[in-house]
Amino acid sequence: MKNCQVTNAYELNFNSISREMYAWTLREDRLGEPKDAFQLEKVPIPTIGDNEILVRNMATGVNYNGVWAALGKPRNVVKAHHRYEENQDFMICGSESSGIICAVGKNVTRFKVGDEVICIGVQYDSECTVYKKFDDARVSPTFRIWGYEGNWGSYAQYSKVLELQCIHKPKSLSWQEAAACTATGATVFNMLTHWEGNTIQKGDVVLVWGGAGGLGSSAIPLINELGGIAVAVVSSEERGLQCIRLGAKGYVDRTKFNHWGATSEELYQNEEAYKVWLKEAVKFKRSIYKVAGVRQDPRIVLEHPGKDTLPTSIFVCDKKGMVVLCGATSGYTGTLDLRYLWLGIRRLQGSHAASTIDARNYVELLSNSKMPKSVQHIFEFKELAEVHQKLFLNQIGGGNIAINIGVSSDAK
Repeated sequence: MKNCQVTNAYELNFNSISREMYAWTLREDRLGEPKDAFQLEKVPIPTIGDNEILVRNMATGVNYNGVWAALGKPRNVVKAHHRYEENQDFMICGSESSGIICAVGKNVTRFKVGDEVICIGVQYDSECTVYKKFDDARVSPTFRIWGYEGNWGSYAQYSKVLELQCIHKPKSLSWQEAAACTATGATVFNMLTHWEGNTIQKGDVVLVWGGAGGLGSSAIPLINELGGIAVAVVSSEERGLQCIRLGAKGYVDRTKFNHWGATSEELYQNEEAYKVWLKEAVKFKRSIYKVAGVRQDPRIVLEHPGKDTLPTSIFVCDKKGMVVLCGATSGYTGTLDLRYLWLGIRRLQGSHAASTIDARNYVELLSNSKMPKSVQHIFEFKELAEVHQKLFLNQIGGGNIAINIGVSSDAK
């Protein structure tokens, strides 16, 4: 482990008896708002198995999963994480990082001590028969998100990961860029390129909900790189201008429309009420045309708000186009007018995370292109609980977030 360089105040002495590390932990007895739920503790450095790797984290990415985990809602993952490994009375969140390998299990072949790596959030059993049948780990009963459904995540000085999670870090990416690029970037790459018959083509209009957020900040440059026309949906002019700087053709301000929310059978049966909804939805669609500079419905709609926007997404989507959904930040109950789905032969596609191959392809594309690296916010390790509290209160502007752990802010 001598090859593992630690550069911050939490440097450890590997000759010490304690073999401890600093980590931001969650425990069941303090779940609630992130500022209280996350606490910095000394915990044992995890012991690795034959197919595992110990990584000294240089930086970590942050997403809303840490907030959900802290709240214990909608699922108490602190209580459930032992399903995949030996139970601990604490949990360490964090589902993406960059770092240096400090130790490898005896079956690890692609990496060695001292390698610089990106750790993605996907974990599964590569021998699972369901995975082998479908060639897609996401349908395997062993599939889980590291640092959310499994323990020993990236909010610590050291993490235990599977070999299949690791990607060699390109020199062209800083530690922070490498740490915060895969959770959203690889997810979007999968949404745009994985679903046969609805992969992005040159000139396609792609509607991006939450264009200034983490997913949108990764999606807009990628859409441009793949030849599409990105139209962002935002909640303010400031966020819209941020999307344009990222490469969006333009933006639609959703606050100028009032038809959001779940629909119901009563709405469709009330002719006057439905006319009001339809008028707003048509106005929204025409705004997309104006921004895109072409009278073309979106071939792909990148959905993640869910309840509030799904009816509109199906309505504006092109015939034989796809609404691809990777989350439901406004609510899990989705409604839609099924007539638009079947008469337009539209596709409503679920998409969860990304495969290891997607992540590798995305990282390669990112490192070899001129795409913006999409890390808008960088914080220090001591600020982790505060960062999640601000995320919970919607007090952090759009874009991806990285936190330094073993590296200074200006280090590559």
